Amino acid sequence: MDAFVHEGEFGVGIGTSQYFGDLTAGMKITDWKPKISASAFFRKQFNNYIGVKIAASYAFLGYADKYTSYKTNIVKKTRNLSFNSNIWELSISGEFNFFRFQPGFPDFRFTPYMSLGIGAFAYDPYTYYGGEKYFLRPLGTEGQHDKNNYPNLKPYGTMAICFPVGFGLKYSLTEKLNIYAEAVYRFTNTDYIDDVSGNYAPDAFSFNPNGTPSIGFLLQDRSFEYGPPVGIKGRQRGNSQQKDSYMTAQIGISINIGSYRCPTY
Repeated sequence: MDAFVHEGEFGVGIGTSQYFGDLTAGMKITDWKPKISASAFFRKQFNNYIGVKIAASYAFLGYADKYTSYKTNIVKKTRNLSFNSNIWELSISGEFNFFRFQPGFPDFRFTPYMSLGIGAFAYDPYTYYGGEKYFLRPLGTEGQHDKNNYPNLKPYGTMAICFPVGFGLKYSLTEKLNIYAEAVYRFTNTDYIDDVSGNYAPDAFSFNPNGTPSIGFLLQDRSFEYGPPVGIKGRQRGNSQQKDSYMTAQIGISINIGSYRCPTY
């Protein structure tokens, strides 16, 4: 007897995103400040267990030192830095179903799954000061554009590599339609999603002709908004030994594609 053979899926999802890096106090859920995320994907199913997924994703990331309490970390609270960034990602992942998944068969309509992949993403951190939006990369807040005082520093790029690791649950409503929920954590090769990594470099910025501080000088060390500036040249501004990361948690739907033929058991 012919039956629907699952060969792949098209799907979309929506949910939340969370950044982890130099501005976050840690991995505690109580410290998270989730933003929005969305994705679209195509999954090629090679059999009932193994598949490959190509996904295009968007995540809005952001955090601020002001979320840190004085009791938790007075240094971060006083540092007073903040950022937002739009993340546009394209990735490919291998997936493994823990259970046999075959839409159209009542006994095989549900499975947990895991995934592991590689991707590339675009990012461009910015912040607000005095009601104005400023992109941080062109300012070189850690001296990246000052070749006289910091010849070994280079501006970071707007593209980076990520390594998505995911876990999800999938349920087939009909032989054509599924619902799913998944969480995907991305390790990355950059420490500049938040524009914070190395040391303070106040001498990399000149003053305006009228004698007022330049916007680069003001945004590289915003501790002056709390009290005396702490950004002494060479003092640690971020943790360069740990890369930034981010995750998404989404729910969505997918449409199965396949053929009608005798299924393989």
